[in-house]
Amino acid sequence: MSHRQIMEALSGLLLAMFVAMLSSTVVTNALPRIVSDLHGSQTGYTWVVVATMLAMTATTPIWGKLSDLFSKKMLVQLALIVYIAGSLIAAFAPSMGVLIGARVVQGLGVGGLTALVQVVIATMISPRERGRYSGYLGATFALATVSGPLIGGLIVDSPLGWRGCFFVGLPFALGAFVLLQKTLHLPVVTRPVRIDYLGATLLVGGVSTLLVWVSLAGNDFDWVSTTSALLVGLGALLVAGAIYVEARVAAEPIIPLRLFRDRTMTLATIASVMIGVAMFGSTVYLSQYFQTARGMSPTEAGLMSIAMVGGLFLSSLVSGRIISDTGRWKRFLVGGMVLVVVGLALLSTIDETTSLVVIGAFMAVLGVGLGATMQNLVLSVQNNVTMADMGAASSVVAFFRTMGGSIGVSVLGALLSHQVAQQVTDGYVAAQRPPTFSADSHAVPDVPALPGWEQAIWEAAFGESFGHIFLVAVPFAIIALLCVLLIREVPLRTSNLEAEVEASPEVAAELHHAVVRREA
Repeated sequence: MSHRQIMEALSGLLLAMFVAMLSSTVVTNALPRIVSDLHGSQTGYTWVVVATMLAMTATTPIWGKLSDLFSKKMLVQLALIVYIAGSLIAAFAPSMGVLIGARVVQGLGVGGLTALVQVVIATMISPRERGRYSGYLGATFALATVSGPLIGGLIVDSPLGWRGCFFVGLPFALGAFVLLQKTLHLPVVTRPVRIDYLGATLLVGGVSTLLVWVSLAGNDFDWVSTTSALLVGLGALLVAGAIYVEARVAAEPIIPLRLFRDRTMTLATIASVMIGVAMFGSTVYLSQYFQTARGMSPTEAGLMSIAMVGGLFLSSLVSGRIISDTGRWKRFLVGGMVLVVVGLALLSTIDETTSLVVIGAFMAVLGVGLGATMQNLVLSVQNNVTMADMGAASSVVAFFRTMGGSIGVSVLGALLSHQVAQQVTDGYVAAQRPPTFSADSHAVPDVPALPGWEQAIWEAAFGESFGHIFLVAVPFAIIALLCVLLIREVPLRTSNLEAEVEASPEVAAELHHAVVRREA
């Protein structure tokens, strides 16, 4: 494909990725209001986020496998339709339960978009040139991340209320559908279809069970109890069953274990899990910090995200360009992870009194690190696999990053809920006054609407607790840094043809003739 053809097709793909990222970020600033209006708890707050991530986690490898078997264009459009359906259900949700279910449906679509956009780009563009286009992908991620909270904050503060946040992505999704129909034209290579439904079901069942245990233990039942033992035992059994199915039973496993014979694949997978825990597990609660610990409106909380996303935007574009020019990528992975560790360590020092300028600087450091890390970690894996495994390998990295994020959000959310509840209880005891609202100890009120003395109790509790969350995330980022240091750098391939020969000689010959004709 010529540069013009690539850019035309990329426009639809980037809009699809924008939709996927927007679904998470636009609702971030609405969550405190949603939880308050639907009478939810801190656990409910956590699961509105975890539900989407868990559905993404479960379906990302399935979408990736399907992309090796069916039309990639058709699959991207199908993912957009699923996303639209989930958004409409969420917009009219009457309760936290329905909203969490709708977020699961949204997650199914987002999982497809997240996996398939990277697969399609890898199919169109050689690894050497991919850094340049990955920069566009990182910039789109940054744009959705910064505009989502801003748009969401404005909508929540408008007459539309928080329900409007689930309508805002629909025009973008429809636009992406139309653009892809007109601009994306890829050869479709089909072969007998064998989808590993059993392995996928066991895997998501095991992960879900363990996350339910982490989220509810300490609140609904004790950490050391019969219920805990049953949930942990069931989760471990399901995960073990999934590993057995993937290794011995499935003809075409969702997660091909043979891929892990490659050192880069194994290290990148471990790093992806750790980055997911550190990144999603900590940053997803930043908006809640600004609204509960600092008394900001949703719009103001959205404006605070500019510092982190600005750094992410710049480092994605700059690192992508330099990597395409030089073919070298490891230095950006290592440097990016160092900045992620430093950024999280700095954010672990914040409380409800820390200067907003200082917090913005800490967020910018974290953003620069994430921008240089996320896309380039996927690139290092794609450079090491054949085109036949491109969909599976790309989706496996995305799968483990999202699974790490689900674990991080759930674990750190449970930690936050426990610490806030304890400190709020101590605050009321010290003030010798009862709460002015009727709710259980883990409910989250509309903090800015509380009386001054009570608002101070909640702000202090949240401010102190958020610093601990970032501190817990630091060791995970350090493990990711060690994995990145051990990855062996392989110069980026300048063409997809040599990989295509190994995957399909017929398709390789056809592509070669197309290149010769275009150059002539």
